[in-house]
Amino acid sequence: MRYHKMKASPEPGTYIMESPLVTEEDILTMAKQLSSKRLSKGRALSLPQDVKDHIRTLLHDYEHEVFAVLLLDSQHRIIVFHELFHGTLSSASVYPREVVKLALKHNAAAVIMTHNHPSGDPTPSQADITLTKGLAKALALVDVRVLDHIVVATQGCVSLAERGDM
Repeated sequence: MRYHKMKASPEPGTYIMESPLVTEEDILTMAKQLSSKRLSKGRALSLPQDVKDHIRTLLHDYEHEVFAVLLLDSQHRIIVFHELFHGTLSSASVYPREVVKLALKHNAAAVIMTHNHPSGDPTPSQADITLTKGLAKALALVDVRVLDHIVVATQGCVSLAERGDM
């Protein structure tokens, strides 16, 4: 696999720098590429903390809210990670119809929803909890299970499932 300013070396899991100068932005780009790879199609989800870590790497540095969905098959293997809605500094409009359409398009059996809080505080709002319950009901009508909704921020991640808010 080739990453920004790096190429794979003969030893698995190691890389060779193509450029002697690597900036912080380069490192963030490489981290996003690696996280995307780890959330790639066919990969089974085994540890909830790994999922949180990868999603956090992908979403925590946006300056506006982004709502995304991790679509899974019946064995909870990844089908695709899809950023579905982009919003403003403090909110993103989420349309249940579009979430259901995406799940059906990819024949998903389950989903993990996620969005970021640009404020840095991952504490879910009441609106986040209400949205999660509404989307879970809409997706249940087409036999798609919502496993979790993870709120991402620079201060960490919060799982609504772990908090019992689903």
